[in-house]
Amino acid sequence: MPGLVEDGLVNGDDGYISDDSSFYGVEETNESSLVSSSYSATLPPTYLKYTTLALINLSPLTSPKFKTLYSPHEGSPSGRQLDEPLSHFLTRLPPLTTHESFIGPWIWVSNPDSTFRPTDQNIAGMMARGERILSDFEDQRDKLEKMLAGKARGAISRKINPIREKVRTALLESARKNGCTTGKWMLFPMEEGVNRVWGTIAKATVDGHLGIDAKVATDQGKGLTTPRLICVYTQDFGDKKDLKRVLRKLAELGLLGEKGEWGQDKLLYYKPDVFTYLGIERDNEWGLKASLFSSKEALSWPE
Repeated sequence: MPGLVEDGLVNGDDGYISDDSSFYGVEETNESSLVSSSYSATLPPTYLKYTTLALINLSPLTSPKFKTLYSPHEGSPSGRQLDEPLSHFLTRLPPLTTHESFIGPWIWVSNPDSTFRPTDQNIAGMMARGERILSDFEDQRDKLEKMLAGKARGAISRKINPIREKVRTALLESARKNGCTTGKWMLFPMEEGVNRVWGTIAKATVDGHLGIDAKVATDQGKGLTTPRLICVYTQDFGDKKDLKRVLRKLAELGLLGEKGEWGQDKLLYYKPDVFTYLGIERDNEWGLKASLFSSKEALSWPE
């Protein structure tokens, strides 16, 4: 899948390193039961004995309904498995020392109660439509620039900027129509604090307090002075109530504010995945803003 240039190592509010992601799969191929056989095999015999007796003594009216948990990363070594204790996962893949060559560019954790993910078909439809929208914009822009040749750059921009806003809106509408409404809040802790920040986000994600997924960049050998990208994914870029809820939880966890104790950015930025897939980076060729909202904007939204 295409990446972003929060996505290439750059300075600026929108990010520092790659946000190339390809993690959404078909739901039905990844489901797992509440307790898998591999994990239940490690449970004490007494636990299994009394659990079995308790189930036998339940009447049909009170029989429990076991919830099916889900992770698009089940079976992938770069993600937490549904039966894997979080402490084991964090020890197995500490982002500070897990090199990209060992596991790939990302380490993943999911909210096991969330089953919503765009399918490959959803993404393909969104990509095809989005590429046409951008191509049409390029044609319009080129015609305007030829018509206004010799005019001041500011005058040309005033004609093109309203078209850019329409393009932005059209891309978001296309994403929604194709079921690709996911997006992410982006954090940039310094490498020296990335294990602590990631551990906090991973636990909150697994516990269902943040979004549907989270990922952290692995070590690319750039040194301790380089920020690491962490993405906290939400289901719907248009659900301002949920975006604000996740943001407030991040603040409650100490991950939002002016240069927090772990060195994260003053502001967080939210980017819809449609921009990621289409390669809409900082300083992109279309002049489009690469994020939708900042944390400052989101916290000012009315309740």
